[in-house]
This record gives sequence, structure tokens and C-alpha cells, in this order.
Amino acid sequence: MSKIIRCGLIQAANVKGPASSNAVIKKAMIDKHLKMITQAARQKVQILCLQEIFYGPYFAAEQNPRWYQLAEKVPEGPTTSLMRKIARKHKMVLVVPLFEEVMAGEYYNTAVVIDADGKYLGKYRKVHLPHCYPGFWEKFYFRPGNLGYPVFETKYAKIGVYLCYDRHFPEGTRIMGLKGAEIVFNPNATVSGLSEHIWTLEMPAHAAINQYFVAVINRVGKEPWPIGEFYGSSYFADPRGQVIKKAGRDKDELLVADLDLGMVRKVRDNWQFYRDRKPETYGEILNL
Repeated sequence: MSKIIRCGLIQAANVKGPASSNAVIKKAMIDKHLKMITQAARQKVQILCLQEIFYGPYFAAEQNPRWYQLAEKVPEGPTTSLMRKIARKHKMVLVVPLFEEVMAGEYYNTAVVIDADGKYLGKYRKVHLPHCYPGFWEKFYFRPGNLGYPVFETKYAKIGVYLCYDRHFPEGTRIMGLKGAEIVFNPNATVSGLSEHIWTLEMPAHAAINQYFVAVINRVGKEPWPIGEFYGSSYFADPRGQVIKKAGRDKDELLVADLDLGMVRKVRDNWQFYRDRKPETYGEILNL
């Protein structure tokens, strides 16, 4: 049985350089995204996902304590509170990646999930953190996520979230599939180079192996650190691993696609990967 859900992804360049104050940067990016969220509402988007730490630059390109000031409490913080109002206004599920502060010294790279009535459903904390040259110093800012791989039952679909570097690790994507995810959102901040070759290989492979939709976002443009160009190219892939819609490489864009969730059941009926799993044989991986 068909069940069509309209989903959207926002890819956007940073508005202000790091010479601006954190408050100015944050306000400019939130204002920019609010306009694009309104565009999504006009197109009747039901589930919308923003890019990784959407309200600032990819500050992990440097190790500078000033960026700790961008962190907020969840769900009590101002951005989560604002986005709950926006979700309620537009009857839209929102996936909102931000910089979470639990207390001074404990921070996470987090995605907040808000239902279409504005209810806070929970959060995913990025588990796998890159820390490598050039310019991906995430362990300077974040602790590894400690909430596992939740699946959120929203008004329109069961969704999971993976954040950027997580996509290189298949274990979490399988867990979300086993928990019933129909769509897995994967916001990123990734630059041209080695990763670009596998940009449309990894997550579509996860989609095919786990038989759900994936929705993958990357930001665009250059930021004032020598780490390269964020190349956009956000996309949706279906449960067969086919990329069904893709954004441009170098501009702000709202990418919208209609996903037939009935395809999840259809593909799983054709390919019985879940029936034929042998979890009793996989324990060895825990000791390697």
C-alpha cells in the first residue's frame, strides 16, 4: 500500500565569517534557515531536515574555545524552543542538528527531532567523531554520543538520524533498520577530496542493505579555513539504493522529494535480508 510523504533537505552556505561575533553568526544563519523553512511549508513538506550544526560555520576546522559559546541546552535552549514553535505552525516534523551543552565541559554534536505538533521527541548524539588533519578536530569540542541509535515515531514516518562521519560505520544503520526506521536522515559537513568519491556510494548502500529511504545533506561553499569546499550534492535514495533526487553542488537549495513509504515493505518482501540474518554468528565482531 502506498503512503506518500513529502520530505525536504536544506543545504546552505555560511552567512558570516568567524570575525563576526558568535551571536551575529548564529542569528544570521537561523534567519536564513527560517526563510527556507517557510519555502518548504509552501511546498507542503511534511518532514524537513537541516544540515549539521545548521546555525554556524563548521567551526571544528579549528581548535578555538570561543565556539563553545554556540552550545545550548536541549530541549530547554532557545533554538529547540523556537523550532518547536515553527514545527507546530507548519505542522512539519523537523530534524534540527545543533551544538548541545549538558554542562560546562560536556558537549555533543546533536540532532533534535521535533514532531509536527511541536512536541520534542528526543535527540540523537553523534557517536563517531573525526579528529584528523586537515581541520576536522571534533574531539576538541564533542564527547562521543551516548544515546545509542534511536528511531523516532513521528506523525508521518519512523525516522532515524546519523550525523556526518557516522556514515562510514554500518552498525548503527542496521540497528535503526531493525528498530523499524523508514527514513534515515544524514546531515553532513564534508569537503571535496577523498570523501567525494564515496558520497553517493555509502548511504545508498546502507539504504539497500537495510531497505529504507536515506536523506543525505551537505553544506555548500568555502569557509575561511584551509579545509576545502563543501560541495552540496544533497540527495534522497530509495530502499533499493537508487538516488532518486539530488541537489546542486554550489548553491543554497531546498531539495524536496515525495517518498512512498509503501516501498519499504515491498522491497523487504522481495529481499528477505531481515529474515535471513544470523545474529548468533556475529558476536565475534565485539571482540575484534
